[in-house]
Amino acid sequence: MKKLCVLFPGIGYTCDKPLLYYSAKLARARGYEVIALKYSGFPEGAKGNDEKLRLAAAHALTQSEQQLADVDFSGFGRIVFVGKSIGTRTCLEYKAKHNIKACGVLFTPLEFTFEQSADGFCAFHGTADPWAKTAEIERLCKENALPLYEYADANHSLETGDVMRDIINLRDVMEKAGKIIA
Repeated sequence: MKKLCVLFPGIGYTCDKPLLYYSAKLARARGYEVIALKYSGFPEGAKGNDEKLRLAAAHALTQSEQQLADVDFSGFGRIVFVGKSIGTRTCLEYKAKHNIKACGVLFTPLEFTFEQSADGFCAFHGTADPWAKTAEIERLCKENALPLYEYADANHSLETGDVMRDIINLRDVMEKAGKIIA
């Protein structure tokens, strides 16, 4: 069975940063073909600005559609989407718009991520994430019956500033994400 993993990055969090880099390595080690999307040209000042954030999401969706235009999703028996930040919204919107049967991982979702169905996904959130309020992410995950893994004092990159703690957390994240990227 052919397997596909598509990485949907964030505004400044590219596929060569730890969460997506190691997700790709994990997927390749498990026999997945990996497509790492690349975004550019986002509007400035999206953080805290709902209108600019929505423009950024639309921009990411357009770029995703362009980069995935030649992919025959029907040729894969298993499809996993891995999104980071704005990419969490983008992967769910792409999945719904193109009727893709995918499961996946949402790294540091934003509140408006949950305007799309997240069935078959799990989420990871840092309690010190300035891009999303912890109580709201907890509420939205509970409402959507979405498994949520939280990391105390971690930011939007799931980092705390303590290198050894970050490495331990990254291992934990990859072990949990690995249950989806199976």
